[in-house]
Amino acid sequence: TARALAREGFTLVLGARREDRLAGVARDLGAMAIPIDVRDLTSIQAFVRAVEARYPAVEILINNAGLAAGLQPLADGHDDDWVQMMETNVLGVLRMTKAMLPLLRRAPRAHIVNLGSVAGFEVYPGGVGYTASKHAVRAITRTLRLELLGEPIRVTEIEPGMVDTEFSLVRFKGDQQRAAAVYQGMEPLTGADIADCIVWAVTRPPHVNIDEMVVRPIAQATVRDVARKA
Repeated sequence: TARALAREGFTLVLGARREDRLAGVARDLGAMAIPIDVRDLTSIQAFVRAVEARYPAVEILINNAGLAAGLQPLADGHDDDWVQMMETNVLGVLRMTKAMLPLLRRAPRAHIVNLGSVAGFEVYPGGVGYTASKHAVRAITRTLRLELLGEPIRVTEIEPGMVDTEFSLVRFKGDQQRAAAVYQGMEPLTGADIADCIVWAVTRPPHVNIDEMVVRPIAQATVRDVARKA
């Protein structure tokens, strides 16, 4: 997403927890890089102060930190997994948006983009913690849309289906075999596909708001219905 936005001429501030990867991407793009852990309110506040010192007004906020942890039924779920998902996927979006809102309001027009999921309006066995967190992101996005009505701030949620990223590897705690099986026999979306969607949404004319965009690979109809080749 950062590379796609850079190609469109945007000036970028990148934030991520993994400092080595963050520094490499920022160096390639000539972007400002600030380490951040969205689970830590102090880290969020430090990030925003650093951004404000360089750019008092911000036009776009992309909340794309998120993860799934585990695939157990509720009865067998792990509290640590639930806490990690809620702190990252839900509180991270709430806190980051609140902290950045004053900077967004200083811009002539602004845009908040939240990365949700088809799990924000569908459910599946074993996904209770993750689907709950993504249902919350959908509610946050819709509420923001109402609360910011009348202000020049657009609000969009991108809701991807199956995307070949580190998502499944994180979910299965580094088990590469289980992660690879998720995409076996089908062609998932790529990170570049989602980046294209984000760029398209933020480059619409100012009077156009893309409330939500659901995007899946052609082989996926629902979270559980996937056509796979033998």
